[in-house]
Amino acid sequence: MRLGKKLITFAVAGLALVGTAACSNGKNNSSSNDAKIPSKITKKTTVVFWHGMLGAQENTLKQLTSDFEKKNPNIKIKLENQGSYIDLQGKINSTMQSPKNLPTITQAYPGWLYNAAQNKMLVDLTPYINNKNVGWGSAKASDIRTELLDAAQIKGTQYGIPFNKSIESLTYNKTMFKKYGIKKVPSTMEELKQVSETIYKKSNHKVVGAGFDSLANYYTLGMKDEGFNFTDKINFTGAASKKVINYYAEGVKKGYFRVAGSEHYLSGPFANEKVAMFIGTSAGEGFVKQGVGNKFTYDVAPRPGKYTMQQGTDIYMFKEASSIQRAAAFKYMKFLTSESSQLKWANATGYIPVNNGVLDDKEFLDNKNIKMPTKLKSATKHLYSVPAEKNSNAAYNQLNSIMQNILSAAQKGQNVNSQIDNGKQKFDAAWKQ
Repeated sequence: MRLGKKLITFAVAGLALVGTAACSNGKNNSSSNDAKIPSKITKKTTVVFWHGMLGAQENTLKQLTSDFEKKNPNIKIKLENQGSYIDLQGKINSTMQSPKNLPTITQAYPGWLYNAAQNKMLVDLTPYINNKNVGWGSAKASDIRTELLDAAQIKGTQYGIPFNKSIESLTYNKTMFKKYGIKKVPSTMEELKQVSETIYKKSNHKVVGAGFDSLANYYTLGMKDEGFNFTDKINFTGAASKKVINYYAEGVKKGYFRVAGSEHYLSGPFANEKVAMFIGTSAGEGFVKQGVGNKFTYDVAPRPGKYTMQQGTDIYMFKEASSIQRAAAFKYMKFLTSESSQLKWANATGYIPVNNGVLDDKEFLDNKNIKMPTKLKSATKHLYSVPAEKNSNAAYNQLNSIMQNILSAAQKGQNVNSQIDNGKQKFDAAWKQ
């Protein structure tokens, strides 16, 4: 399997953890379930967890789950792999038509579950967080990074708990930097442009300077850097939007920027020394290392610009679960986000730890398999995520094809304004669907 395809599987399927509950428990919708949280799991209880982990991620999840079950013999966690994120989202959407078939817990992005929250199909996890028996006693006591916990809210309610998270980071060819006299790793978008132009020119146009794996993230963070949150108030043909679009379009037109295109991810071209830098998920570093091998020395750095996108999914709980299933599921969620579990998870998978206690752990910082741990604090100073608003997920998903069309026109030397106008129509329509 080629590196690019491996990374597709990793990044798309590897960000999902989902749980489902056995659905044969009578009065599952009782609102009193939240108030009456069992202090102990005194009878055999099954929690079904839908997820999309593959490879090392799935193996590590199975190991963690086995560890949890040994410590909690009355709880059985039934892991059900739903495939890719697209498959998982589709399964959740279709199953919501028959709520009794929904899982206890599921991995999801908050935007996927906006309608479920509006329809009161999710469990507010605040009482469980504040419960000292199955939770921590308070959100602060959980030691989960505040920005990640807040990003798992929908309309201000804590429906999710973060688990498998990643950020966007810059991966660069350190050997090539030395060859072309690049002494400073880009930390701003202007520096990224300058270094990309320099490498492109000094390589006699044989090496593209840089590119972004996710065009949706590029646009979203570009607008955030310009002072605009991702909402339906964004004017796609406005001055700030055109500034963000034209920055990339100009680079593509002149040759020093590129897009992933049919390869989907730039890790392959990077490993083959066709591109000097790329901005992509930190969770893919293991595949970068595998592809690069001994060909050259690579390194990682914070994403240029003020903000970086926090990615990956959270774990959400559906109301169809019984009170004892809810308590059992939350004990499992607490276990997965504990310092010891997150240390094992981060070291084995490349995901960033959601537990603050791991960040200074010597075992984490001394991980020789990946370079991100020692850069993580500086790389996560300003995290951003797509707000869970009505149709925000649909609008975000439109951005990749919209930007691809614009940048394709730029590559062909065409005027991009007509494509920007077309993009505005699609973008606005997605918000209104």
